[in-house]
Amino acid sequence: MLQITFEQNIFIATKAIDFRNGIDGIIAICRQILKNDPFSGHVFIFRNRLLTSVKVLTYDGKGFWLCQKRLSSGKFKRWPQSFDEVKVLSPSQVMALLQ
Repeated sequence: MLQITFEQNIFIATKAIDFRNGIDGIIAICRQILKNDPFSGHVFIFRNRLLTSVKVLTYDGKGFWLCQKRLSSGKFKRWPQSFDEVKVLSPSQVMALLQ
């Protein structure tokens, strides 16, 4: 079961990624673009270009979890707009973002 704790950092990519990427492609993005270790146990959140879908990647010590949420209508409106590649969010900020 996927569980996010307060000890985990939650990194959110501010730029869209290609959602054809699976686990291996997103691991490469974590390493090369975000300059972070996907095996760290931290949570990584990505969006598609249209802001209609997000993917969440995390490592639980035994394997990777890759979860996706696609909105049935509308767009994610509170996505961080920044020139940074990645931002660190709190669990409450993530919940507000995904609502």
